[in-house]
Amino acid sequence: MSERTLHDPPGPPAVGESRAQVLDVLRAAHDAVGVREIAERTGLHSNTARFHLDTLVKEGFAERTTEGSGRPGRPRVVYRPAASSAEPTGPRSYRLLARMLTGLITEALSQPAQAAVGAGEAWGRYLVDTPSPARRIDAEEAVRRLTRVLTDVGFAPGPVEHRPDPVVPLRHCPFLEVAVEHRDTVCSLHLGLMRGALKEVRAPFGVDRLDPFVEPSLCLAHLSPADEHRTPDRAA
Repeated sequence: MSERTLHDPPGPPAVGESRAQVLDVLRAAHDAVGVREIAERTGLHSNTARFHLDTLVKEGFAERTTEGSGRPGRPRVVYRPAASSAEPTGPRSYRLLARMLTGLITEALSQPAQAAVGAGEAWGRYLVDTPSPARRIDAEEAVRRLTRVLTDVGFAPGPVEHRPDPVVPLRHCPFLEVAVEHRDTVCSLHLGLMRGALKEVRAPFGVDRLDPFVEPSLCLAHLSPADEHRTPDRAA
């Protein structure tokens, strides 16, 4: 297995290269440091170092203060890393972790698809925008709230289509690599996610079944009235 499959693709850097160098110096220093020290340790011009330091302060990566008045003259402005800037850097392997945990669930549980539906329902209830107890949600509003959850997760849902029964097309699988390897478990999780969201908003319909990969980049979530809603243990 190549390293590319072990590590997730890197996201955009939080700061530029020179600014990251300035931040590294701040993190390595035992005490707060001034612009001159930063310029000397990074090789940057003092004005450039000051610009990067002020930007780091603005973005929440550094803190600016002044030294005590024990020295003669104007108090010196010094900088230190913000407590929230100490997040570790380096490659992430969440995709590998997802594959390992999904495989563990599939092997360890006697009914992994059923368990995945239940877990998905719990998360669907958590992620959806829940209406007040006095508000009645119609079909249009239920679809809108479900679509918002699916969009936030990364499914790229389209508008409801009729084929001939109502379906929500999902045009992107945010867990594609794991779903290909463990389709039954992962797709059942997605089915539960949609069911939980619709139950939480008291929608007049539910998700009857999920047809995964009817096309390479298309899954179909079939809708049915809530009183006719069947609850199979897995996606179709």
